[in-house]
Amino acid sequence: MATIVKTPSGTWKALIRKNGWPTTSKTFRTKRDASDWSRRVEDEMVRGVYIQRTASERMTIEQALKRYLAEVSPTKAPKTAQSEIGSAKKLIEKLGSYSLAALSAEVISEYRDKRLSERTRRKTPVSNNTVRLELALLSHLFNTAIREWGVGLSGNPLLNIRKPSPGAGRDRRLSASEEARLYAAVDAHANPFLGWIVRIAVETGMRSSEITGLRRDQVDIARRIVRLDDTKNGSSRLVPLSREATAVFKRALGHPIRPLDTDLIFFGEPGRDGKRRPYVFSKCWRALRAELGMSDLRFHDLRHEAVSRFVEAGLSDMQVSAISGHKSMQMLRRYTHLRAEDLVATIDELDERRRG
Repeated sequence: MATIVKTPSGTWKALIRKNGWPTTSKTFRTKRDASDWSRRVEDEMVRGVYIQRTASERMTIEQALKRYLAEVSPTKAPKTAQSEIGSAKKLIEKLGSYSLAALSAEVISEYRDKRLSERTRRKTPVSNNTVRLELALLSHLFNTAIREWGVGLSGNPLLNIRKPSPGAGRDRRLSASEEARLYAAVDAHANPFLGWIVRIAVETGMRSSEITGLRRDQVDIARRIVRLDDTKNGSSRLVPLSREATAVFKRALGHPIRPLDTDLIFFGEPGRDGKRRPYVFSKCWRALRAELGMSDLRFHDLRHEAVSRFVEAGLSDMQVSAISGHKSMQMLRRYTHLRAEDLVATIDELDERRRG
């Protein structure tokens, strides 16, 4: 039976002591509210479904996200952790004042719809994938709070929320003239690293972070392979090198200006702490593509280009995924875009074989 007493401040405190359950109490404005809460909690205890909600009612989304960023995000890949900081910033701005217990599916659905209707600084709508990442972070936050932090919640309110569709994959391909102009421009850059990195991306399909993070012992020129230990999906893989890629790596490894304080192939200047980190080329890449009139060309499109060329060369889906590191065939196909004019030639060849 609950004990209900009036406090010196005029509120009503309900205290429940029941064998097998932790002592539970809560303060209310009226005695009736205290009595109603006590009956509900005692009923849940009898049925064995009681959840102590005090922590979830006190912890706000802002507090929970800050704890998540401090404890969980550092265990992920650096690029993922950095992305989560941006997602958390927007979630805190819009939902930060809600408690974990108060954030309902209705509130989250409204947040999703408003975000999708927003315009960015470039006057373009917020992408579906941006909102998907924000909702994914929020969902994992709830799972972590329930499973690891011991926060009393009846469930994850995002489980039945409709997620925005991922949208169509990008189909940006390099034409022969664009490739020639791009190579000429990167070769003319003051730092030869830029030209080598661009060529390696087109030849191997490696991500920019995978290329710039390479160390000398990861490249085996004799066997013509690169060993990637730390990848986006968490799996290591071996990347075969074409003759062109092998020649580029030979030039990069033989670069005469190589400091003794780093094993990175593509290194930057020492930071304030005296340590060298991977070469950062994003700023000069943006300036270069603007000069070439290719502002719509992202560096990641070079990975798309490489994967599409692997398929056009006749490699199977399994062979291509082994090179690119895609875990699912569905994701691989989102990255593969074959030119219709090239497919026409292939169809003609098949027709000739049948007739012959």
